[in-house]
Amino acid sequence: MTGAQDMTQERPHVIRHARGKRPEFYDTPGLDQAMAMIMTLANELSVLRDRLDSAERVAKASGLDLAAGIETLELDQAALEEREARRQDFLRRLFYLQLKDADEAAQAHTAEGFNQTIADIALQD
Repeated sequence: MTGAQDMTQERPHVIRHARGKRPEFYDTPGLDQAMAMIMTLANELSVLRDRLDSAERVAKASGLDLAAGIETLELDQAALEEREARRQDFLRRLFYLQLKDADEAAQAHTAEGFNQTIADIALQD
């Protein structure tokens, strides 16, 4: 069992959102969401760069040719699945606000509202 499998089994997929209205800083619709996505990407890139720097320094101190090893690396199925789980987690964080808005919109629509809309349309000429 890989680390990613352990992580997904320990963390059941539950959609959680912060309650209440989010602060808005820009008048342009969607710009606050775009900025949140950019900041998430910047955070992820910074962490990734730090980890790569650490790996390069450790390899260099150990006398390893890390760049050549990376170029010839072939991943097994477990490693590919672990990467995919990590990628999906990243995308959930990146699109958090869009997922939250979609979830709230889905909850706002009820069967009664749908039926009323159909009835209103049927009564129009």
